[in-house]
Amino acid sequence: MCGLLAACGGGKQTVRRTPPPAQPTRAWPHVDPDNPQAANAVLMRAFSLVGTPYRYGGNTPEGGFDCSGLVNYVYRDMLALNLPRTSRDLAGYQGPRIDPLRLAAGDLVFFGSAGSVTHVGIYVGEGRFVHAPSSGGTVRLDRLDGPYWRDHYSGAKRILR
Repeated sequence: MCGLLAACGGGKQTVRRTPPPAQPTRAWPHVDPDNPQAANAVLMRAFSLVGTPYRYGGNTPEGGFDCSGLVNYVYRDMLALNLPRTSRDLAGYQGPRIDPLRLAAGDLVFFGSAGSVTHVGIYVGEGRFVHAPSSGGTVRLDRLDGPYWRDHYSGAKRILR
């Protein structure tokens, strides 16, 4: 008996931790935009800018973009619509707040913490958005269900009508 206990207790033991379960992906219903032509123009322009370098204060494809610079450039270039410059001012811009399950292509999605908006992107559908995320990065497509974005989502606004 002592031999069996000694055999079980000897040697190095490795404890394997199981990874946390993946967060379920939300089903994002398709919602037709109020102005499909304008939404399509915004989306095509935003997609064309994926890969453009991030630059704080940037607002052109040649110089790079920050998040609100990207939004401003796309809406001004495609629709001649001048929007507020900062993500916080964009969040306060006229237009109804949108429930996440009522998002339509072209809506603006906002992120932050402690009641402060610090980031904005353009919703493209199926739970995805285009944005200029951070220093050293590029304009890219991400999912609202991603761990960081899900935890920092603070609302959405409908700009197109």
